[in-house]
Amino acid sequence: MSKLTHINDKGDAQMVDVSDKAVTTRIAVAKSVVLMQPSTLELITSGQHKKGDVLAVARIAGIQAAKKCADLIPLCHPLMLTKVSVELTANTQDSSIEIIATTKLDGKTGVEMEALTAASVAALTVYDMCKAVDRGMIINQTQLLEKSGGKSGDWSV
Repeated sequence: MSKLTHINDKGDAQMVDVSDKAVTTRIAVAKSVVLMQPSTLELITSGQHKKGDVLAVARIAGIQAAKKCADLIPLCHPLMLTKVSVELTANTQDSSIEIIATTKLDGKTGVEMEALTAASVAALTVYDMCKAVDRGMIINQTQLLEKSGGKSGDWSV
């Protein structure tokens, strides 16, 4: 039996039973990067974008996405998150926005998917708000950076 899913006799995936797991503090940090034209980054950082504050909207979108992760990923457990933060940093050297999402809870299952979802949706929001001026933006480097808590312990890249 897989640690993540079990295929029953009908071939259907099932949510993992976490009822016997210990409650521990669990934290996950994920990132995503949006590469863009320098002029697009300047619109964002100068506050001159017609759609408004791109970074603030993307931050809120990422936080909302973490809270809705179980609605988006079929076998994710609904979680009572105790912390979600989404930080967006402009990098003029690379003409990019780096997004770092952190999720936390005291629970029986990890928060990696919530952190990855927050970073991904924040990146998608930057793209959505800026696509009229830069359709060539690239979203990449979406990855889990670290996680702590649970039976498997700590992990980082």
